Amino acid sequence: MKEISNILIVDDNANNRDTLEAMLTGLGHDLRFAQSGEEALKKAIERPPDLILLDINMPGMDGFEVCEKLRVDSKLSSVPIVITTSLDDKDSKLRGINAGADDFITKPIDGMEIRARVKMILRLNRYRNLLSQQDEIKRAHKELQDAYEETLKGWVRALDARDRETELHSRRVTLLTKSVARQAGIADQDLEDVRRGALLHDIGKIAVPDHILRKPGPLTDSEWVIMRTHPKAAYDILKPIKHLANSLDIPYCHHERWDGAGYPRGLKGDAIPLSARIFAVIDVWDALLSDRPYRKAWGRERVIEHIRDNSGTHFDPVVTDLFLKMMSEPN
Repeated sequence: MKEISNILIVDDNANNRDTLEAMLTGLGHDLRFAQSGEEALKKAIERPPDLILLDINMPGMDGFEVCEKLRVDSKLSSVPIVITTSLDDKDSKLRGINAGADDFITKPIDGMEIRARVKMILRLNRYRNLLSQQDEIKRAHKELQDAYEETLKGWVRALDARDRETELHSRRVTLLTKSVARQAGIADQDLEDVRRGALLHDIGKIAVPDHILRKPGPLTDSEWVIMRTHPKAAYDILKPIKHLANSLDIPYCHHERWDGAGYPRGLKGDAIPLSARIFAVIDVWDALLSDRPYRKAWGRERVIEHIRDNSGTHFDPVVTDLFLKMMSEPN
C-alpha cells in the first residue's frame, strides 16, 4: 500500500495555493493549507507534516521567521522545509539556509520541477525516519540487554549474600570460561550465552536451605541429596526465560561427569554440552585454589595434578589438555 504523505502548503496568496494544489493533486498526497505564518505554526503543531512548502513574503510573520520557529520545536525540527519564493538573490537564499530551509523553488513554479522535488524530498525523509526508527530500536534493545544484565548480576549478588564461599567465584569462573570456550572453538556469537550460563551456574542453590548451603563442614548423605538438586532447580528457574534459553547448559549440566557418574542426569561423554564440560574443569580449578571453611586452598601444582588425574573420568580429556595448556602459558 502506497504511503500517503502529509504536505502543508503555506502562502497568503490564494492563487499560489491553488496553483500548488493543482500541481500536486493526484499524486496521493494529503494537502493542507495555511494562509499565514501564525496559522502554519498552529497546524504544524497540531499535526506534524511530512513536508512544508513555505512562502517567504507574507504579512506579519514572514517565511524566514516561520522557518526559525519550526526549527526550535523538538517535534518539528526535522520536518523538511522547501521555500517557495520570487526572491532569487544570494542573500535571501543564505538567510533561508540559516533559518533552517532544506531547499528553494523559485516562482513562477514549474509543475514538473515541483513534483520531482517533492517526490525526492519525501523519499529522503522516509529513509531518514526509517534510520531514526532503527536507531531507536537499537537503543531500546541495548537498554533491554542492560536491564537483563543487571537482573542477572542481582541474582548472583543475592546468592553471594547467602553463600559466602561463592563470593567473587562466579566472576572469576565466568571470565575464564569465556576465554577457554573461545579457544575451544565455540563461535563468537555463542560466547555471550556461555558467559551468562557461567555467571548463573549456581543459581539453583537459591532453592537449597541455608542450614545446608552455609554449613561450615562436610555434608551428610541426606544433605548431599538436597544439594544435588540445585542443577535441576536452576533449569526450572531459567527455562521459562526466553532470553536465557541458550544459556541453560552450564547451570544444568556442570556437575555431569565424563564417565557418566555425575548428576542430575548421568550424562556421559559428548552427551554433555561442550560449555558444561569446559566449565566443570574451571569450577573445580577455582574451588580448589580457594579457601573453604573446612579446608585451606590447595597449591597450584596440586590442583593441576588433581585435574590431570581426573581427566577421562570426571573431565573431558580434550578439554582438560586445552585448559592445562592455557594455564601453563605465560600471561
